[in-house]
Amino acid sequence: MANQDELVFLPLGGVGEIGMNLALYGYGAPAHRQWIMVDCGVTFPGPDLPGVDLVLPDIRFLAKERKNLKGIIITHAHEDHYGALNDLWPGLNVPVYASAFTAGLLEAKRDYEKSMGEIPITPFKAGDRINVGPFSIEGVAVNHSIPEPMSLMIRTPVGNVIHTGDWKIDHEPSLGPLTDEARFRQLGDEGVLALMCDSTNALRDGVSPSEKDVSESLRKIIEDAEGRVAITTFSSNVGRIRTIAEAAEAAGREILLLGSSLKRVVDVARDIGIMEGIKPFIAEDEYGYIPRDKVVVILTGSQGEPRAALAKLSRDEMRNVALAAGDIVVFSSRAIPGNEKAIQDIKNGLTEQGVHVVTDAEALVHVSGHPRRNELQRMYEWTRPKVVVPVHGEATHLTAHKDLAEQSGISIVPRVRNGDILRLAPGPVEVIGEAPHGRIFKDGTLIGDFDEMGIGERKKLSYVGHVAVNVVLDARYDIVGDPDLVPIGLPAYDDEGEEMEDTLFDAIVGAIESIPRARRKDIDMLQEAVRRAVRATANQSWGKKPVVTVFVTRVTGQ
Repeated sequence: MANQDELVFLPLGGVGEIGMNLALYGYGAPAHRQWIMVDCGVTFPGPDLPGVDLVLPDIRFLAKERKNLKGIIITHAHEDHYGALNDLWPGLNVPVYASAFTAGLLEAKRDYEKSMGEIPITPFKAGDRINVGPFSIEGVAVNHSIPEPMSLMIRTPVGNVIHTGDWKIDHEPSLGPLTDEARFRQLGDEGVLALMCDSTNALRDGVSPSEKDVSESLRKIIEDAEGRVAITTFSSNVGRIRTIAEAAEAAGREILLLGSSLKRVVDVARDIGIMEGIKPFIAEDEYGYIPRDKVVVILTGSQGEPRAALAKLSRDEMRNVALAAGDIVVFSSRAIPGNEKAIQDIKNGLTEQGVHVVTDAEALVHVSGHPRRNELQRMYEWTRPKVVVPVHGEATHLTAHKDLAEQSGISIVPRVRNGDILRLAPGPVEVIGEAPHGRIFKDGTLIGDFDEMGIGERKKLSYVGHVAVNVVLDARYDIVGDPDLVPIGLPAYDDEGEEMEDTLFDAIVGAIESIPRARRKDIDMLQEAVRRAVRATANQSWGKKPVVTVFVTRVTGQ
């Protein structure tokens, strides 16, 4: 048994969380499996990770398996599916298979970020078949909120697996393709061992509304508006951008794009021909000359990002573009969990300016790109898998999806989380081990773990500040002049109304003078005494202990 060829599934991200999707499929005997990676995504840091730019999956497991990794297949170009590729690929250096749109966005992103090195991409789209190691992989067209998404049919000697990626069923999308029901049914006829399926909307009953309904709703808002209309959406949602542009043109309005990520996506979409028929957008400096009822702005910032175009507009900080009372801002997006406060701040800023804010709570201005419960059940019916593995979701989504699959007659629905090694075949479907997994952090130009990046210390500094102390002693170990003291991030005054700096200064001098001169030769002991005195005094007068760094220098003279 130990040397038997097995098919295993190992998620290193995206299972037990939303974001940072990275799945490995392995085939072979445990000692020499060959692997493929499906997707390589990021997630974004919250306020608990000060200074961190991106959160990446920890791929330590692949360090020893690197020679057995045969390729990376990207299902679509959302950040949570491809955003870690630029940073993680150089350590892997294997072929990458992706659609033309994904390849174009990757290149545009590299140019924008001035990243080193190019990632060679092998074009791969729905309908294509490739052989990667022991796997034969076919792309299957699905609909999602981005161009050229696909599911994967992964064929192996011991069974076939469908990895859905992100998908939904929409019969009237603003941008193709349609989810290929006929092909999924044929794959079901061929035989599907396991369906690894998107769980994002597994808590939501029914079927997702169509993008066509969103288009009509946005068109009506634009037609009825008396002032300017600004619409914020995910920059990758090219179908939505097209819809807005067409509605603006029909209403006789010019279109302004704001936000670098939006412009990059539209440039790539134009290059591959999916913005055909949309007239050129206006330049930012033309905006002020166009009547208010003749312009639509499409802009970034739907998630409350403080440096994005919408946040700047809400603070009235843009040179050439501003909104006025009576204008409308439409949030054609959903709030990603954790971003609600930042989004609300922007809404408040706009409302203060007299701008009317429209969200999906009051009009159909957004629809999710993920399947609701009825759509999930249709995918089970089409593909008829023996096993359903809920992926792409937090614990509540995965559990709801597991319950739904079991209610729908799927007998094997294993509980899988990041790091679990799930054997799919042969033999019982079960978790047979755990691989190293976790998160690493991109901070500036460096990547490392929590401790390597100093994130814990930085968090501490953000709560309690820092005090630097420099003490100079002469040859006889007496203090020369006054100790230098630099407090950063401490209150200016203590609880008695005295200057904090004076209070800490007295503590430093008192600590040194309380140590007999003969014992001051122990510089380490002296430093520690001063450090403790500063922390204790700050705690006494403020209730917090700052981080303290003490330097003691001895000057021996001539």
